Amino acid sequence: MPKLALVRHGQSQWNLENRFTGWWDADLTAKGEAEAKQAGELLKEAGFEPQLAFSSMQTRAIRTLWIALTEMDRVWLPVEKSWRLNERHYGGLTGLDKKETAEKHGEDQVQIWRRSYDIPPPPMEAGSEYDMSGDARYAGIDIPATESLKLTLERVLPYWHETIAARLRHGTDIVIAAHGNSLRALVKHLFQVEDDKITGVEIPTGNPLLIELGSGLQPVSARYLDAARATGLPELP
Repeated sequence: MPKLALVRHGQSQWNLENRFTGWWDADLTAKGEAEAKQAGELLKEAGFEPQLAFSSMQTRAIRTLWIALTEMDRVWLPVEKSWRLNERHYGGLTGLDKKETAEKHGEDQVQIWRRSYDIPPPPMEAGSEYDMSGDARYAGIDIPATESLKLTLERVLPYWHETIAARLRHGTDIVIAAHGNSLRALVKHLFQVEDDKITGVEIPTGNPLLIELGSGLQPVSARYLDAARATGLPELP
């Protein structure tokens, strides 16, 4: 049975500064690098030996994967990157301090934007200082102006079905380094989490979720490798 490891990137600079990050390319902090190192150590200790790796197109996820693979003595693995694994786009909230945004718009409204399944934040204005449309890595891609978790799932799933799941069905063990919301979208799909429950599922940083999949790619077992930091492991479907 194939195994899949989901790794949320370590702390980024904008995580540290408590800012909405989304598609902005914030790098890891020293703590984030340490979390990525720990993720690799945990995967190695668990005896997990993937044959293929995936990440988003964002530096914090890519570097988390590099560091983890270094700790696993598997830097030679082929790595595929896709914008479809990027973090949820926070639209007009991108770059804003979360506390100040709550003071301006109200805690309830900000919680709706952050935690509702299908209500996206206000869209980012074209030409904003955080507009990524001129970034070479996204040439030819219709970058969203904002996303809910539902919209994030809708752009993650095609890549899952066409690329990642296809490899898993051939028995390939895979590690994915990505983001809180793109990984939450995958967890929702794999574990069949209901719309009103998925917003309560947290994906901890630097703590791999190791999943054993059945022949139909349904999870038959799942565990966070650092049990002391396990947060809300979804129930098996």
